[in-house]
Amino acid sequence: MTVHPAVTGALRWSAALAHPVLLYVAVFSTDEPTGRRLVLPALLAALVLPLLLRRPVAALGVLAAGSVPAVVIASSRLAAVYGPGTDAGWQLGQVQAVLTDLALGHVAATRRPRTALLCAAAALAGQTAALSAGRTGADAFTANLLVLVLMAALACTAGHLLRERREHAAELRTRAAAEAVTAERLRIARELHDMVAHSMGVIAIQAGVGRRVAAARPEEAVRALGAIESSGKETLAGLRRMLVALRADDPEAAPRDPAPGLVDLDRLVTTTADAGVRVGLERRGDPRPLPPDVELAAYRIVQEGLTNVVRHAGTDTCRVVVDLGADAVSVEITDEGHGPAGRTGGTGYGITGMRERTTLLRGHFTAGPRPEGGFRVAARLPLPEGTR
Repeated sequence: MTVHPAVTGALRWSAALAHPVLLYVAVFSTDEPTGRRLVLPALLAALVLPLLLRRPVAALGVLAAGSVPAVVIASSRLAAVYGPGTDAGWQLGQVQAVLTDLALGHVAATRRPRTALLCAAAALAGQTAALSAGRTGADAFTANLLVLVLMAALACTAGHLLRERREHAAELRTRAAAEAVTAERLRIARELHDMVAHSMGVIAIQAGVGRRVAAARPEEAVRALGAIESSGKETLAGLRRMLVALRADDPEAAPRDPAPGLVDLDRLVTTTADAGVRVGLERRGDPRPLPPDVELAAYRIVQEGLTNVVRHAGTDTCRVVVDLGADAVSVEITDEGHGPAGRTGGTGYGITGMRERTTLLRGHFTAGPRPEGGFRVAARLPLPEGTR
């Protein structure tokens, strides 16, 4: 059952606004709000917590609106009982100051420094007014005021440090993800270079054959021209499906081995079994030649998915399905391991690489925990019109 956001918002505000009312009731119903009797006024601050998580500045205002008058009332009542100069009422003020400063620290951790400073100044002004109502003498007033200032400064500093740490961590994650995408694109560029170089070599050889036999054996020349046309179209289609410009300069040497494909999945399954994970491989659809970039991407996605299973799943079995559909190649890797732990972070960024490969081919990629347990990686790589 889904609750409308307006309803949850109204409940948060209702609970927060009930805090000052109930705080007044607690102070008025207690002859001497000190000692153990301060537990109830402190617990009432929990009513403001739901609003604090969503609107910390407003929650801080509600806390101040409740605590300052309550402290003034308590100080006046205790002064009437014990006489002027008593600071017993300030025990309630100290508890409320701690709660207010906790909210102030949350404001500093989630809002801009200027907003936090304004809130700190307003909170200190209210606490000072409440302290003045106690009429405890100049020395006690100065000491208590110094404590209030130090508490507010500590709350703001702690919140600001938490905010900077969170922003720094987010910046590091963004930078690491960008570097992972760049590294993956460089790898794709190397593999694309191999594919284009192979196609250009075939075209050059067939063009030479066609030129030599054009006069004596026209049918051989026609066959050579057909091979050139087919190889050229295939290479151009692969290049056209690259959505972004990939960097051409690469400090690493390009791999000399042929690019792997779906025919190499059996060898990959054997390697994974040697690592301790048995793979159930299921092939669907009629085997047929596929564009090299699509076949390479499908293989790499399966390879990275199995690597994640070996490293992070904590299971000894998984399942791979490769479906050669009429208009797309679909791959799926599922397991019954420990879910998403370690699969979307760390230093490998396998999920990022798989998603990038799929995006470059205008495909669709999903990865996440399964409702029944385990993890699922799935990619759908569309085929160009000429190969369907």
